[in-house]
Amino acid sequence: MALNLAQSAAAAACFATAGDARRAASLVAMPSSSSSATTSLRMKRQAACEPALKSAGVEGIMVDVWWGIVESEGPGRYNFDGYMELMEMARKTGLKVQAVMSFHQCGGNVGDSVNIPLPRWVVEEMEKDNDLAYTDQWGRRNFEYISLGCDAMPVFKGRTPVECYTDFMRAFRDHFASFLGDTIVEIQVGMGPAGELRYPSYPESNGTWRFPGIGAFQCNDRYMRSSLKVAAEARGKPEWGHGGPTDAGGYNNWPEDTVFFRGDCGGWSTEYGEFFLSWYSQMLLEHGERVLSGATSVFGDGAGAKISVKVAGIHWHYGTRSHAAELTAGYYNTRHRDGYLPIARMLARHGAVLNFTCVEMRDHEQPQEAQCMPEALVRQVAAAARAAGVGLAGENALPRYDGTAHDQVVAAAADRAAEDRMVAFTYLRMGPDLFHPDNWRRFVAFVRRMSESGSPREAAESAAHGVAQATGSLVHEAAVALRS
Repeated sequence: MALNLAQSAAAAACFATAGDARRAASLVAMPSSSSSATTSLRMKRQAACEPALKSAGVEGIMVDVWWGIVESEGPGRYNFDGYMELMEMARKTGLKVQAVMSFHQCGGNVGDSVNIPLPRWVVEEMEKDNDLAYTDQWGRRNFEYISLGCDAMPVFKGRTPVECYTDFMRAFRDHFASFLGDTIVEIQVGMGPAGELRYPSYPESNGTWRFPGIGAFQCNDRYMRSSLKVAAEARGKPEWGHGGPTDAGGYNNWPEDTVFFRGDCGGWSTEYGEFFLSWYSQMLLEHGERVLSGATSVFGDGAGAKISVKVAGIHWHYGTRSHAAELTAGYYNTRHRDGYLPIARMLARHGAVLNFTCVEMRDHEQPQEAQCMPEALVRQVAAAARAAGVGLAGENALPRYDGTAHDQVVAAAADRAAEDRMVAFTYLRMGPDLFHPDNWRRFVAFVRRMSESGSPREAAESAAHGVAQATGSLVHEAAVALRS
């Protein structure tokens, strides 16, 4: 199983590959990079961090390859220079790389420490045609990711969005061909906001959404409405094709505040609700199919790197009947329906790994009034992955450096029968806090427990104490570099 560590939403993360089913490998996310950071500073930080990570037993790093940086100068004009230096340094250190094809905007979500918009030429087209952006029922536009409603429309200088994503991945493959399968061992394909296969139903920018609000449906750009209209007419209910439900509340409502999501008799459980939620979630699945088809056409034939897709861990209101927050994000998961099995089966068709979040969370740590159930959610997604025959990878949703969180990850990921173990884990985050002496010692013990499939905590901590003492100078150097 692979363990990844991430520093920020714009981070390069460290990860590990599956390998022997009896052991859990470790990965860590590298420091974030932005257009404002100089290459020399970024390389200095990485050079300081990698020896410490290697000494801890970490096997690799995760790196966001930002569309907004690489293709910023114009359509088809790719500049991977900074990433080439990063890959060469990882190879020299002996670390593997999980490269994330990041087709979304960085900024405005949990953990975002830098701002990286979509390529300027993409934003210009979206400004000309606002319906290229996801839109809610009040007309609010979201520029985090191009609306999946126009996936097949040649709206970007004669190319469709999916063609843009595929061309980007092809350029990456060609540029880094000598690293694939050796240093670059995994390609995670971005599918939506925060890189996740979902709608931007809970945007934090400008205070639009606050935890644990239910979010809002994103289906009111004209491309989405056109698809909805066709689906409603095919159902023989043309009156259902004018937009999403208008009684589903606002971003910060709770299920019982709304007519659509409340109890067993809300609109979600009616014939109309079944129609709309089926269409809305199917559109997301079809988006995943299209983008993954592009990815497998690029990386599928002997490229040497596995493909993964990230699914969001929306654990709030999970204990309610409607699972409202999951529904607005596009996961048709209710008390009566499994919304994750169709996603897992879609990934299985393309041989992709399902990467899931919130593995470190415990139910009792969350607001009970919001009926948060991250442990049950992780179990459900793991069962879906197992039933579909796809590998399950994980990551923690929030930065945690404490032993309690480590225990939960080990229990969820490593302390299981071989067939139920996660194949990888991404650890958030690799910032200065990780290299605090106490945090570092706990992290080293955590890596050992993961890599040895649940090694006893006491033995791992004893070994970690010796490693922490021996690597004190490396850890200090990394902490200083990251604070600079």
